[in-house]
Amino acid sequence: MRRWLINVAKNETILIVAAILALISCFIVPPDADYKSYIHASTISQLICLMIVVCGFQRIGVFRIIGSRLLEKVSTMRGLVITLVALTFFSAMFITNDVALVTFVPFAVAVLIMAGQEDKTILVVTLMTIGANVGSMLTPIGNAHNLYLKALTGMPTMEFLGIMAPYSGTAAVLLVIVISVVFGGKPVGDLGDLETGVLAPERNKHQPDEIRITGYGAGYGGTIVYSLLFIVCLLAVSDVIPLWVMCVIVVVVFLFTDRRVFKYVDWGLPLTFCMFFIFIGNMKRVPEFYELARSLVGGHPLEVAVGSSQVISNVPTTILLSGFCDQWRDLIIGTNLGGMGTLIASMASLISYKNVVRQYPHKKGRYLAVYSAVNVLFLAVLLTLSWIIEPSL
Repeated sequence: MRRWLINVAKNETILIVAAILALISCFIVPPDADYKSYIHASTISQLICLMIVVCGFQRIGVFRIIGSRLLEKVSTMRGLVITLVALTFFSAMFITNDVALVTFVPFAVAVLIMAGQEDKTILVVTLMTIGANVGSMLTPIGNAHNLYLKALTGMPTMEFLGIMAPYSGTAAVLLVIVISVVFGGKPVGDLGDLETGVLAPERNKHQPDEIRITGYGAGYGGTIVYSLLFIVCLLAVSDVIPLWVMCVIVVVVFLFTDRRVFKYVDWGLPLTFCMFFIFIGNMKRVPEFYELARSLVGGHPLEVAVGSSQVISNVPTTILLSGFCDQWRDLIIGTNLGGMGTLIASMASLISYKNVVRQYPHKKGRYLAVYSAVNVLFLAVLLTLSWIIEPSL
């Protein structure tokens, strides 16, 4: 029991803090009829359905099989790293930065070992993590907090893409430049059969996938079905179809194809959102706190969002600041750029850290140093860009 509690405290720290804050706020503002308006139901339903569909894709190994196919064409170290970073950059736009890193960081570590380039692991994983964070910032479904901001503001998808495109595009160019300078055209050794060397669930292989699925969910049939479900989710996020239609379709299909998927979805994330919704909803009803919060945000919500994200990460920052700030463009840019910098600026970054430290526990300090240095560089460039593009901010 003690070990279980320790694991929960480590893995769900933000959820625990959010729950404590929500509970405290309930004593300040006792529960009443207004509580029902706190929870942003559209954000929660969209988030859960997308998480279920993406988890379904993970469980049949689709993403890593795609990665293995792409790497078959690679012949140089530069090409290998660009491919690995591109996998997290582009996939994060659609499956979130968390899932992109959970999927491709262990995959990349195994590939680097097979290629005899184990000494490059720290820098490659750092660049992959940045790739995931700057790729996910582009789309409303790339980050959980983007999904929330889009639902909260009702902003059209194309407008959201237009706001973040200069930053994702600039970061992509910078990633290619860094990779081209650091990694030359040195030939890469034969990677062998990636599907059996990396993907096959064998104990003696590096980071094997554990695909626990039976029935219709497996193989190409499952890929087609889950792709259709993903399209349904996109239509709901874009307000083309009602949210209840999306929820019914996703739940019913998975009850028939892979009902065990509900066990593996990270339910802590939507619960964290709910706890913060309760806390913010209550504190907005306390005049003194409301005025204090608004004054702290002041006329620089972008900078405040970036700074706050370095300490409490960008998802809690988004929910907290959204209750006391209506400058949505600033908030969107600030919370997305705020995902870079410190290790906890984006909680997804901890996924990469844990994977590297698990494989190389003696390199913990080196990873933190390299990660921090490269992230601060990217943050400085993109923050400067924001001051040029948005001079009024």
